[in-house]
Amino acid sequence: MKKLAEIASADEVELLASIRTSFVERMPFNKILGIDVLSLHHDRPELRFDMRPELVGNYTRNILHGGVISSVLDVTGGLVAFLGVQQKSKGKPVAEVLERFARIGTIDLRIDYLRPGTGKWFLARGFPLRTGNKVAVTRMELFNDQEALIAVGTAAYTVS
Repeated sequence: MKKLAEIASADEVELLASIRTSFVERMPFNKILGIDVLSLHHDRPELRFDMRPELVGNYTRNILHGGVISSVLDVTGGLVAFLGVQQKSKGKPVAEVLERFARIGTIDLRIDYLRPGTGKWFLARGFPLRTGNKVAVTRMELFNDQEALIAVGTAAYTVS
């Protein structure tokens, strides 16, 4: 398998490293959730986080809080939106692309909770549905460590 540096330009590698650092280390709420970026592939980024007592919503059943599920799917959708912007901005300076990152915001978010959020860890995966000049629409899924689909979501983000 080819390494990222072999298939991407130096600017793209720098940009993707900045994105990962922003999502994992610079966003305080993402740090509280314990989110880690596993993949920055523009068609299917993946985030992972571990179950912890602080994330429990129903203590009698030890299941993930619905707000955590919603938040992680929103973060995943925002990442998908930004990666779509990055794809449309190839060749532009990294600083200019990162400036657009700072302007991304959620317009609409819909979450469907399919199963209780049980598991040792969770994987969120996102997909672009459309990335325009002003709005991106995404689809997100959350799985547990047993590969059970816990929740799905769709969202729209400003990207201008």
